[in-house]
Amino acid sequence: MEQDMSPSVGDEQRWVHDSSVDHRGKVPLRASTGAWKASLFIIAIEFSERLTYFGIATNLITYLTIVLHQDLKTAAKNVNYWTGTTTIMPLAGGFLADAYTGRFAMILLSSLIYLMGLSLFAMSQFIPSLKPCDEGICQHSQHPRTIHEVVFFIAIYCISLGTGGFKPCLESFGADQFDDDHLEERKKKMSFFNWWNFSLCWGLLLGVTVIVYVQEKVSWGVAALILTITMAVTILIFFVGNRYYRYRLPEGSPLTPLLQVLVSAIRKRKLPYPSNPSLLYEVPRTEKSQGRLLRHTSRLRFLDKAAIMEDKENTSSQKTQNPWKLATVTKVEEMKLVLGMMPIWLSSLIFGVCMMQAPTFFVKQGATMNRRISKNFDIPAASVYGLNAIGVIISVSIYDKFIVPFLRKVTGDERGIKILQRIGFGMIFAILTMVVAALVEMKRLKTVEEEITRGRRKGPISMSVFWLAPQNLILGIGDGFTLVGLQEYFYDQVPDSMRSLGIAFYLSVIGVGSFMSNFLIIVVDHITEKGGKSWIGKDLNNSRLDNFYWLLAALSALNLCVYVFLARKYTYKNVERKRVMADCHADGNQHQMESIG
Repeated sequence: MEQDMSPSVGDEQRWVHDSSVDHRGKVPLRASTGAWKASLFIIAIEFSERLTYFGIATNLITYLTIVLHQDLKTAAKNVNYWTGTTTIMPLAGGFLADAYTGRFAMILLSSLIYLMGLSLFAMSQFIPSLKPCDEGICQHSQHPRTIHEVVFFIAIYCISLGTGGFKPCLESFGADQFDDDHLEERKKKMSFFNWWNFSLCWGLLLGVTVIVYVQEKVSWGVAALILTITMAVTILIFFVGNRYYRYRLPEGSPLTPLLQVLVSAIRKRKLPYPSNPSLLYEVPRTEKSQGRLLRHTSRLRFLDKAAIMEDKENTSSQKTQNPWKLATVTKVEEMKLVLGMMPIWLSSLIFGVCMMQAPTFFVKQGATMNRRISKNFDIPAASVYGLNAIGVIISVSIYDKFIVPFLRKVTGDERGIKILQRIGFGMIFAILTMVVAALVEMKRLKTVEEEITRGRRKGPISMSVFWLAPQNLILGIGDGFTLVGLQEYFYDQVPDSMRSLGIAFYLSVIGVGSFMSNFLIIVVDHITEKGGKSWIGKDLNNSRLDNFYWLLAALSALNLCVYVFLARKYTYKNVERKRVMADCHADGNQHQMESIG
């Protein structure tokens, strides 16, 4: 319904009343803070971080096998352990940011730790006593210095630790710059996740092409130095933008209210349900100091008992209510949101497993193939992974500029399609990726049989590395739907006080997927080795990686069926919000505020 609230509406249009503050701790002025003017500073440091991360992560398996002389199986496990740790650590960083430090402070602190890791990595390449060998790259008969291995692993795990605070806070801090109660800013936020990924994919693309090329054709040391300087410059840029940011103050542990709801519901388990949900306890909007109210939903009704008012509870003295005995409807609904996300999170893990094949086995396949572009130029094997970024850029651009506007008209939904529909659509591409990967690997093994086993050929086979292009491109298109969808889902559907932790939940899909990939490698290797030939042996040319890809395709198809069932049953966050929107007249001064609820 519409209400004539001109004075207060004009105030709402000028100031941002979403619990955020400006750099002086005051209510932010809408015209001079937030939105794209602030997000560009944040995107700059994200570009640098993605350039660095993928410049290292994509070619890490090459460093471990060529420089540290690890076998394929050990190197793949180390890559998965590092990737898993890097994407699990944000759970701790996100919790600390939401509860105690705030996002801005956590980003600065973790950026410095990240920079320290990069500096250590660069030092291990230039300081003579820290180099793997006297001449840099060790010969096959030499073992790299232990001190180099120690410094190297400390460096990359410092990067993991830095990522733990950096990743969950940076994206959520960027999304915080848009007011959910302002119609235009809310639409911009939906585009923010698309263009965020568009920008970071350019960082990924440059990381797996330019940085990887420098690593292999110039030196790892020069590449590390470039990354260190770039990160230092963008940290400075991020800090300079502090006056344009909108900040969310930490509200204490976001887990405490969830536990309070559970305790209260258990205490009141024997009470009958009220005849009408409106009888459940809620703080009036006029007394709500910060945050948004959530409407009641009918799922997980047991938890509703936490909001049942007993005769002895005097709701008129709301400030004195014990939250361990009486919870608001909003707190109950937040608990429902967290529990409701767990099945979606679990059903997304197989997608994370499929993702992990690109920086590990896809890269090692490329290393055995013909990578020659011209007579004097070979592309690094890891650079083919850049097609993954191109796939994301293509899918995100088309989705945001063409598909969403069209679907908004067709469905009437401001998102175009629901978030979970977008995620599921990307999962179809993951299945297709594994099928294509299996077919390409079958052809590669046939070429190996003809040229190396029978023909006694030495070195790479004649089959072009660009046979790997389709599977990387298809996986990238799938990422543009599923990964971007997961980011938006876990930011949007968690309680407002847990948004850094929400992005951490998204990252943990990739992290747990990495550990699951490792587990599958161990199990498959153990079982198939008994049959005489391991699917994942120490030598890729003597393995049956195609069978492993077929297994992943089958698991992904089964998982998609489960995901579709869960997505159909899912209940989205139901926010009671007021919508501020400009109503442009000739004088440009009149505004409207539509109260939805």
